[in-house]
Amino acid sequence: MIGIHIRIMERGIKGVRLNQNLIPTTESIYKLIQELNKLPGIGPKSAQRLAYHLLRAPEEQAKLLADAILSIKRKTKLCSVCFNVTDADPCSICRNNQRDRTKICIVEQPQDILALEHTRIYHGLYHVLHGAISPTEGVGTDDIKIKELMNRLQAGSIDEVILATNPNLEGEQTALYLSQLISPLGIRVTRLARGLPFGTELEYADDVTLTQAIEGRQEF
Repeated sequence: MIGIHIRIMERGIKGVRLNQNLIPTTESIYKLIQELNKLPGIGPKSAQRLAYHLLRAPEEQAKLLADAILSIKRKTKLCSVCFNVTDADPCSICRNNQRDRTKICIVEQPQDILALEHTRIYHGLYHVLHGAISPTEGVGTDDIKIKELMNRLQAGSIDEVILATNPNLEGEQTALYLSQLISPLGIRVTRLARGLPFGTELEYADDVTLTQAIEGRQEF
């Protein structure tokens, strides 16, 4: 029966297979819940709700979702220039002659480009590292797209490199390493500004944010 309640313990460890014999539902729903539970940010209860939502949805809607998932796996590839995800090589940004080709913004992941493009302020090119240097996780300089970046820069047409790695330990390590590599090329190296976001009250800001805001203060 479709409406049968699925009992899934919230304290279950994510990624550990549940005992199907203890779950009064169909095998297909059980498998869907298991797969949804593997997605980042989707716990057992959320997976259960999504599974039943898809069950109640029109067949065409479920088919569109399935086709979209298969499409990104079959058609999506990396741009051979900037290593952003694309369905055509080079990607639309690298092909766009209206972009400022004297600037490259370096990001860790393709989704970071979406955030920057949403601002409609930056009009240069990008380079996606696909990670950040993290010795504790076994990610070294050869594991991300640094060699490919240096090959682009040595072509001689870039005036400024904007380091837009994440403001955490790994991102800072990566930015520092890249700065040391790029500076001898005579290319201007800048870092995204950091500090207090608009609307923040000082009493709620952490020490690191306040320190960066003070050190990065500007003329008013």
